Amino acid sequence: MKITSRFTVAVHTLLVIHTFSETTKVTSEFIAASVQVNPVVIRRTLLSLKAAGMIDVRAGSGGATIRKDLNEITLYDVYTAVDSVDGGLFHFHENPNPSCPVGKNIHAVLDAHLADAQAAMENELKKVTLADLTRELRKV
Repeated sequence: MKITSRFTVAVHTLLVIHTFSETTKVTSEFIAASVQVNPVVIRRTLLSLKAAGMIDVRAGSGGATIRKDLNEITLYDVYTAVDSVDGGLFHFHENPNPSCPVGKNIHAVLDAHLADAQAAMENELKKVTLADLTRELRKV
């Protein structure tokens, strides 16, 4: 199962807001032009980021601004704010055969490893802040 594009769209959105909000009215249309998606996608993303307390959005053409210090927003925060996965990262097939020695034991042998893999990915996301990404953007 892939992590939905909501995650990367949200990161892109936050970086656009940070980069342009001091000089430009950052609207959903403005962000959508950078991400190259429909502004409706950006509006949904903005709602999730606002609900998570990361941004403020003024109605109409007021634009969006970031509420928190960029050092306080990690990729994990964004990942959870926009519901990047439905439940766990790995989805198990629904009905393994309980009569089969593999089917009846697959959860016992695999679940912990998958949970560890998801935890490792989430821990990596917790290490990277939006401030880190803005520094990297300046270098490229």
